[in-house]
Amino acid sequence: MTAPSGLCLPPITEPVRMIGSRRFDFSRQIAVMAIVNRTPDSFYDQGRTFALDQAVAAAMRAAAEGADWVDIGGVPFAPGPELPAAEEAARVIPVIDALAASSDVVISVDTFRPEVAVAAIAAGASVINDTTGIHDPRLADVVADSEATLVITHSRAEPRKPFPTPQYADVAGEVRDFLLSRVELALSRGVPSSRIIVDPGHDLNKNTFHTLELTRRLPEIAALGYPVLAAVSNKDFIGETLDLPKPERLAGSLAAASASVLLGARIVRMHDVRASVEAMRMLEAILGWRQPLAPRHNL
Repeated sequence: MTAPSGLCLPPITEPVRMIGSRRFDFSRQIAVMAIVNRTPDSFYDQGRTFALDQAVAAAMRAAAEGADWVDIGGVPFAPGPELPAAEEAARVIPVIDALAASSDVVISVDTFRPEVAVAAIAAGASVINDTTGIHDPRLADVVADSEATLVITHSRAEPRKPFPTPQYADVAGEVRDFLLSRVELALSRGVPSSRIIVDPGHDLNKNTFHTLELTRRLPEIAALGYPVLAAVSNKDFIGETLDLPKPERLAGSLAAASASVLLGARIVRMHDVRASVEAMRMLEAILGWRQPLAPRHNL
């Protein structure tokens, strides 16, 4: 697909999606996914939203600041001790309940466990964001038996297990092939293609050089024909590229998100909601997908 700007953007086979109660047209729309981690050891906020009231407030604030959906997680991706499924559910379900009762924002839950996914969907989540690439095939069964959308992410480690010194002969090609194989698994378990999103897994079992190359070659992932989620916010590849700590990575995060969109991503997972929404709305206008809200200059 050639955009009015002249950019060649890979086509999405089924760009118009109903996710929860919201309609998205990913042929001309960028969705901003906010992040709420109800964990004491999350990658970015280090437990600032672990308390229930803080997690709910963060979710409400994200919706108010214009997030298209809010991703709620109870277990970090990083290696660590196993958390029982019941405890994971106890962390995320109250946040989902509170947000679903007050907003029509799309709610996703970041989990790899089928039992947590079942409870989350019953509470109001309409996306299951699995960062383990369907490590447990029963997760696909849960999604297939619902109206939820499934995010399939590239990662190579066992859930919560270390994966030291990852090696790739062709990082983009290997990520593409992995995602294609897991999409085929999801389809075989009954998940319709119209409810599948793919995520190349920036930094997940990859070093900074891998992630930078994968970002450059994102059109190869977008060519699969599914909406691509780019989870780039504040990640180590930004910090290592710019030699900056997490609190100082906003500019790099916005640059990485914008580059990802121009290379085919349609959803960006971001911590700073207001800045990210403004950046993505500006990109939509540049691409000819959105009209200015208050045109006055030289008119």
